[in-house]
Amino acid sequence: EYGVCENLRKLEITGVSCRDVYAKLLHRYRHILGLWQPDIGPYGGLLNVVVDGLFIIGWMYLPPHDPHVDDPMRFKPLFRIHLMERKCATVECMYGHKGPHNGHIQIVKKDEFSTKCNQTDHHRMSGGRQEEFRTWLREEWGRTLEDIFHEHMQELILMKFIYTSQYDNCLTYRRIYLPPSSPDDLIKPGLFKGTYGSHGLEIVMLSFHGKKAKGTKITGDPNIPAGQQTVEIDLAHPLQLPDIENLRDFSELSRIVLEVQEQVRREEQEEEHGQEEEDNSPQPASQPAAVPLGGEGAEGEETVAGAQGTTQDKAPASQPFVLPMGVISRNEDYPRTCRICFYGTGLIAGHGFTSPERTPGVFVLFDDDRFGFIWLELKSFSLYSRIKVSFQNAQAPSREAFDEMLKNIQSLAT
Repeated sequence: EYGVCENLRKLEITGVSCRDVYAKLLHRYRHILGLWQPDIGPYGGLLNVVVDGLFIIGWMYLPPHDPHVDDPMRFKPLFRIHLMERKCATVECMYGHKGPHNGHIQIVKKDEFSTKCNQTDHHRMSGGRQEEFRTWLREEWGRTLEDIFHEHMQELILMKFIYTSQYDNCLTYRRIYLPPSSPDDLIKPGLFKGTYGSHGLEIVMLSFHGKKAKGTKITGDPNIPAGQQTVEIDLAHPLQLPDIENLRDFSELSRIVLEVQEQVRREEQEEEHGQEEEDNSPQPASQPAAVPLGGEGAEGEETVAGAQGTTQDKAPASQPFVLPMGVISRNEDYPRTCRICFYGTGLIAGHGFTSPERTPGVFVLFDDDRFGFIWLELKSFSLYSRIKVSFQNAQAPSREAFDEMLKNIQSLAT
């Protein structure tokens, strides 16, 4: 059932039957297969639990080293579960550099479980915390502290090491789903790696919700923690960028975006005013509200989809693109052509997620696997590249289940 029984020869050698593997391993731990977000404060993470031969392994997926957003993901094992002869399944912690050691897994409920290491001395290094930090820095950032000249960046890195190293003993994980897709989506939804200034690369989930698209952080930082909605794209308001020469002028781009922001504000006010009038107007008791053929919701969806389709049909297959002067980008190797742009908002906040606010920006679609976001107020640019990994057991059972999952991880982050 789980692609394990083809290993019958291995089973015969170890003296373990298919029945044992199913009952003591696969059936018992079936609820932990799939994608999970570890509860590591603002930092989050992405864990993929899979069946691999006669093992169940929990792989932690990490973004490539900053700022190489197009590089493949990195991954390392956090735990594994297997059968030793005919005994119960054995849980081993894989954290550290001394090999597998004794661990424990507790399934709290269907969509939550926790891991615990029973031998944390295996995580320690002979050179003490300094050696552990240097090793972690090489793995996490691909460089030494001396290579990082920006003082604020050094502080953020040291803070992350101190914070995350507290969780090497026990971790709790909550299930996440990949976003459902529809033929009307601008591109295929999914997971993306994105550049976030001094915070390095982070993982964002792009999902579509009618006239909106949302980017939700799967990994985060002390300013905008994992679980929060980092960007929101207004698919009903495409932006017509100026020609390439005028696009270099930040004030010209800013003028275009702020005009659309004002238009969106007026439309929202008119919609609220219309809703208030509708709520206050008396409805005849004998007449139910008229419903157009096919349903009001269906007609609305067709109108939105039609508007998007018209916009995209009119847009050129590609148009020249360059960042305005003064906009900071961690990665200068961004595409120089784009398909279409939309008005959007990005979430910014102070350290500790203080004074959060949504600020205007530009969503830039480059191709099926890359997009960008210009943060107008910060004068910075984030480049996002699709994570091309086929995750198993990660599909949401329904659209409602996915929306509920998004709501839950955001409330936990708040």
